[in-house]
Amino acid sequence: MKKLMEHYYIKEGFAEMDFDAVTRLLAATHWSHGISRAEVEKASSNSSLVVGIFNEADEQIGFARLVSDKTRFAYFMDVIITPELRSSGIGEQMIQYMLNHPDYTDVYQWMLVTTYAHDFYEKCGFVRTNRAENLMERVLPRNR
Repeated sequence: MKKLMEHYYIKEGFAEMDFDAVTRLLAATHWSHGISRAEVEKASSNSSLVVGIFNEADEQIGFARLVSDKTRFAYFMDVIITPELRSSGIGEQMIQYMLNHPDYTDVYQWMLVTTYAHDFYEKCGFVRTNRAENLMERVLPRNR
């Protein structure tokens, strides 16, 4: 557990997360609308790093996870902060914590997809890709 800002701290690891709180946060988003706790837990258990932001009452107010080989590549997913605390700096500190995590010092390609948060991620050192012609995807309907 590491203190981030006054009244907030970060925990990492699957066992440390409050998956009821994480599911509530993610289920309200456009990218995971209606997601189930089982899906959140399965995705998290198969991620290389999961982190959560907690307040002094030990309530989880933020979450993010990485999919990575811990050598060359890491992909941010499900980055979320409770709406009333967005733009407070907590999310940026969570991302910096993950970018500077000792297990990922060899990683040189960090990626993510965002629809609305470009300005936020640019503050964390990300840039819009100039390789869009190289990126490909295959999207299937989500099982519910």
